[in-house]
Amino acid sequence: MYVLIGIVVLVALYAVMIYNGLVRSRQMAEEAWSGIDVQLKRRADLIPNLIETVKGYAAHEKGTFEEVVKLRNQAQAVPAGDVAARAEAEGLLGQALGKLFALAEAYPDLKANQNFSELQASLETIESEIQMARRYYNGAARDLNVKIESFPSNLVAGQFGFSKRDYFEIANEADRAVPTVKF
Repeated sequence: MYVLIGIVVLVALYAVMIYNGLVRSRQMAEEAWSGIDVQLKRRADLIPNLIETVKGYAAHEKGTFEEVVKLRNQAQAVPAGDVAARAEAEGLLGQALGKLFALAEAYPDLKANQNFSELQASLETIESEIQMARRYYNGAARDLNVKIESFPSNLVAGQFGFSKRDYFEIANEADRAVPTVKF
């Protein structure tokens, strides 16, 4: 009888440990997503200053500016927890920013402008931080997903409604291609 009670207590304690591990992993994934969100917000806040600086030099390139602003607003409108939609919107915004910097290459005075150079350097730093935050989030999501799918934690996860996280990935396959360099 005492052996049976001891086994039940051990199983209950093990279930509590599994549950706490799942909660910890879920919190890590949420904290990691928050890190991405902060970096994306920093980038979004920098874009209007960048646009205004470039506008003065390339006023006839209105379509490029409008596209960047439109994509920035779309990215910010994505609901906070929708990782896949946010990744897609941010990927499109990144492409538009690439066009904006390509446009700047055509204007030597703009490239030499200190304000533009500082904004471009800030954006490059933020992009690097977004990549680090993305890797951290994807690692936290992976750890949570493994726990949710692994036995016996999948039994506890199913009982308490834990769900898998989407990865923050490149949505456009063209972005994965290796660029060709010609001299």
